[in-house]
Amino acid sequence: MSMDLFFWIVAFLINIALMASTFYQIVILTDLEADYINIYDSATSINRIVLPEFIVQGVFCASFLLTWHWFMFLITVPVTCYHVMLFLKRQHLFDVTEAFRFLNAEKKFRLIKLGFYLVIFAIITGRLALSVFEFLSDADDATHLF
Repeated sequence: MSMDLFFWIVAFLINIALMASTFYQIVILTDLEADYINIYDSATSINRIVLPEFIVQGVFCASFLLTWHWFMFLITVPVTCYHVMLFLKRQHLFDVTEAFRFLNAEKKFRLIKLGFYLVIFAIITGRLALSVFEFLSDADDATHLF
């Protein structure tokens, strides 16, 4: 298997994990808004996955830089920089005392982030399809040599 194909498969799986994490946070915030879940449980559920999501996003962005995929790197840099800014300002955790005051803003932020991950998903899926086609066409050419 070629390294490019392997890279796009890993990027595809990482992007699915980021989308699932963001979707889970949206569901928790929606449940909180509808009063289906306790405010402390929702904050605990969201805060538990925020830091790992930030780390995965940073590694995701850095992997594009290290593999010389400049276009994908430039697309993922703004979200990574925003995550770093939130972390440095200590605003990355969901605050229990001000949960209802910022609930709509938190939901909007996560919906925008989910849309961003869906765009990245479409681009990665296209690149993965191209890599699979390249890999299969190269393998097909190699069998015709013998």
